[in-house]
Amino acid sequence: MLTITKPEPNRVDIDLSGKVDSEEMAKGLDDLLDMSQDVNEGKMLYTITSFAFPELGAMAVEMARLPKMFGLLGRFDRCAVLCDASWIRTAAEIEGALFPGIDIKGFELSEKDEAEAWLANAPA
Repeated sequence: MLTITKPEPNRVDIDLSGKVDSEEMAKGLDDLLDMSQDVNEGKMLYTITSFAFPELGAMAVEMARLPKMFGLLGRFDRCAVLCDASWIRTAAEIEGALFPGIDIKGFELSEKDEAEAWLANAPA
């Protein structure tokens, strides 16, 4: 399941759990792009539970939207990644180091309050 919500004007939340098929991926990425259009200096909370690699078709959908997804990165300053898998948290932080302008930090699922505080206390 892939769910995108926009709880605040400059905040987008992504919830990913289990295996995602091509239809879910297409809808989720389209929702993400749509909800992020007017975001500037945004914050993102990305929660990943019961991670399973997406189906091959879902990966193809993601690859087709990759140019638009790279453009999306410039709209966000911070992304907190909540996940029970340490390798995903580490990979997210490495990704943040590779893309200037966005600070990505990994948190355990039990650290949601800390992740929210980190997002809220972004430097001006």
